[in-house]
Amino acid sequence: MPSNWDSLDISLRESVQENVEIYERVRPALKLVTKDVLHILRDMLKDTEVTPLFVTGRTKSVESFREKISRIEEPLEPGGPPVLKFPDPFRTLNDMVGVRVITKLPAENALVANIIKRQRQVFDCRGDREKDIGSIESGTYGYSSRHLILRTIQNEAVKDYQQAFNPDVPANGSYFFECQIRTVFAHAWSEIEHDIRFKAEDPRAWTPHFDRQFTATAAMLETVESAFADLHERYEEVRSYWDMDGEGAAQLTPNRIRDVWRTLLPHVDRKVDDDWGWAAELMAAHGLNQTVQLAGLLSAQRITEVRKALDHRYSPGPDRLLDDLLLWQYGTKHIDLTAETPDAVPHPRRDSLLRRLKQIERYRQTKSE
Repeated sequence: MPSNWDSLDISLRESVQENVEIYERVRPALKLVTKDVLHILRDMLKDTEVTPLFVTGRTKSVESFREKISRIEEPLEPGGPPVLKFPDPFRTLNDMVGVRVITKLPAENALVANIIKRQRQVFDCRGDREKDIGSIESGTYGYSSRHLILRTIQNEAVKDYQQAFNPDVPANGSYFFECQIRTVFAHAWSEIEHDIRFKAEDPRAWTPHFDRQFTATAAMLETVESAFADLHERYEEVRSYWDMDGEGAAQLTPNRIRDVWRTLLPHVDRKVDDDWGWAAELMAAHGLNQTVQLAGLLSAQRITEVRKALDHRYSPGPDRLLDDLLLWQYGTKHIDLTAETPDAVPHPRRDSLLRRLKQIERYRQTKSE
């Protein structure tokens, strides 16, 4: 398959070649524009609520510029002469300077876009759309990318470029460029897809199976992105339990204990009902009434030790595990606060707790030997 330039009608080649020669001449100045907007964006995103993995950019190569402006459209009239799609590329192309902001998670794309759009004294956002090769509406897959069209304001590097382009026109420092914001997963997918689909040395080396594979990998990456987003959300929630200026100080109601437990130990849940009043009573017996205290009690290391010490025949539910964790932590104090009085008859809970405490003490003694 010939390139756009190779298949271009001879009548249009002169116009295209003239623009290519201009681009070759001004491209060094345009590279300085790319460098400048990259520096501005990196500085803008530093120390904000989101830190991108990296911010990169490129100035369109001469070969890529020539290939793009060699595209043609359908004739204005049937049977008429071919028409260039970009007859005035320096006025209509926004991707001669391109910047990419690569994030970790999909939610960060919107945060980055909003930070950039708020800096109105530096950039004027003239376009904002979600580009999706494939679409949610049609049920297909591709990579998602937030595309901003930004205009620089009184930019000195742009003024130098404008002077190089046409010294007879006053330079105003205003220039349109494209900023793509996407996740590292979408970035990897699009780079590989672009290399194979659009940059392949031999475009004949293609099979429909490639399309199928690209669709399959896009679907898998979307699933992975979603999983990482859920993981990050859970991490932020768990981290908040240790914040005494926020969630950590929240009072331990039965429902609060249930929610914290299901976040920290989703694999250990009640099998019968949803009443967690018993848990609130156990915690309150020791004066434990804040979220941070429950989070501290449910440490993974302590749970592992308790399981080893008591060698449970069956995997304990929340009722038994919380009781054992408090017994591990407070020993006889837990028995005195939550079991029957010594002179009560019968006293099955006291007997059970005493037996389990002896197991814990034997385990600790064995570990210390």
